[in-house]
Amino acid sequence: MNPRALFFTLLAALLASGSPLFATDTRADFLKLIDRPRMLLAPEVKSAATSADGIQQLDFTYAADADNRVPGILLKSSDWASGGNARRPVVICLHGTGGSKLSDLPFLTELAKAGFIAVAIDGRYHGARSKSGKGSADYVDAILRTFRTGQEHPFFYDTVWDVMRLIDYLETRDDVDPKRIGLFGISKGGIETYLAAAADPRIAVAVPCIGVESFRWAVEHNSWQSRIGTVQAAFDATAKDTGIEKPGADFVHTFYTRVAPGLDREFDGPAMVPLIAPRPLLSINGEIDPRTPLPGLQFCTDAARTTYHAASDDEKFVQIIQPNTGHKVLPESFVAAREWFVRWLQP
Repeated sequence: MNPRALFFTLLAALLASGSPLFATDTRADFLKLIDRPRMLLAPEVKSAATSADGIQQLDFTYAADADNRVPGILLKSSDWASGGNARRPVVICLHGTGGSKLSDLPFLTELAKAGFIAVAIDGRYHGARSKSGKGSADYVDAILRTFRTGQEHPFFYDTVWDVMRLIDYLETRDDVDPKRIGLFGISKGGIETYLAAAADPRIAVAVPCIGVESFRWAVEHNSWQSRIGTVQAAFDATAKDTGIEKPGADFVHTFYTRVAPGLDREFDGPAMVPLIAPRPLLSINGEIDPRTPLPGLQFCTDAARTTYHAASDDEKFVQIIQPNTGHKVLPESFVAAREWFVRWLQP
């Protein structure tokens, strides 16, 4: 076995051993990295019109930190909403690069029809949090600033913090069951989903879609190009800043270390995904997705599977690999996710 493969095998074994010290330190270190002063949430909520099919939409914002208010939407059945004080489970949805909370509206509507409170927010520098209201240009610019200044972590980590503060807000609502909160994300949102679920035990069920991956494996096996391609302009500019004409794996590691410290090391998928155990976890990926290469993905899911097995919770972890599918969300992915949430959150 080559040294790189041995590293991941030993890492998976350590995670599978259930070592409290390892698990606790990883989560604690990640939380310390993303931590910042907790401002008052100061939520602002307004009601939108109820749709013809009886779904009520609320627009809201809350303070994530001193400089950021997060805009979100909340959907629920108006029939249920007028029926008393019963608390309901929540599913939070996180969009991919270039998307927005509005990208999630079709799935949010299906979740609301199924009896959930369905919520989505704009990620950092996306949607209403960008100058144009669409695309990823502001997001890429922010990542470049982070590389140059060391300020902020818009590449995944800051949105994880926003999700944790969103849960703080949801816990204040009298229509939410705080013990039944699920999280679903696509691509960038899928990465944020497994990171947030690993960091915050209040997330009871997680479904990362085309997001689970090993950044380290990709760096060390020349399979990083597709993921870097989502922020290519920032990557190219940082390489130019440092005088590198043809950036390779070493510079990719440097880039990750500056914009999301530990992403390809201590907070890589094989370390973080098993921390979700024993809570229900459904991982959905494409067989030929270049952004989540299958061998690296398997390091993550093998570590998770062994951890769930050690806790006698095998049924709570399911991996779906969709044959001949690239970086794409198929209709059956949404069906599987909804069924997973119904099974474990019981609306």
